[in-house]
Amino acid sequence: MLLQFGATGDRPLSEGLIDTRSTWLKPYVVAGLGCIIAGGLLAAATAYVTTQKTAWATAYIVLVGGIAQIGLGAAVAWLAPAAPRRLAWWAFIGWNLGNALVLAGQLAGVLLITDLGTIVLIAALVIVLVAVGTWGHRGSRGGGSEGIRSAHPGVLWAFRGLILLLAVTMPIGVVLAHLGD
Repeated sequence: MLLQFGATGDRPLSEGLIDTRSTWLKPYVVAGLGCIIAGGLLAAATAYVTTQKTAWATAYIVLVGGIAQIGLGAAVAWLAPAAPRRLAWWAFIGWNLGNALVLAGQLAGVLLITDLGTIVLIAALVIVLVAVGTWGHRGSRGGGSEGIRSAHPGVLWAFRGLILLLAVTMPIGVVLAHLGD
């Protein structure tokens, strides 16, 4: 099944933007939506007794655990749908484990756990970069082009730049967390 955005005009269904059968899409969307719902429930539960930590946790769960995760899965499913299932699962596990560690470390006030979570998150982003760098162009590693979207090189570089920006700003956030203690 292919997911299409906007008017399709005369374009056939087979030319949709995202192949929803991609290993990169389903788990990322399910977990991301779960995080968005969990963040909303946390916000509702702490609305009258909000602390700085619960406000931060709510935003973090929704934005990083939810929206960023859905964005990562959808972007790779669009840019490199033939990327191996193994990479999809390693990135998915790394992203969710890293987020859990960052949350636990910040809420418990144990910055070593936050540091470890950040390292795991950066490793997950490296896996995503490898997947898009290797399979995010016309023609898969095997030489065939089935399942590969021909993305404009500017889109690929913008995505890579965004991933690099995330990977650079994460350690900055950890340094700020250490300075704030």
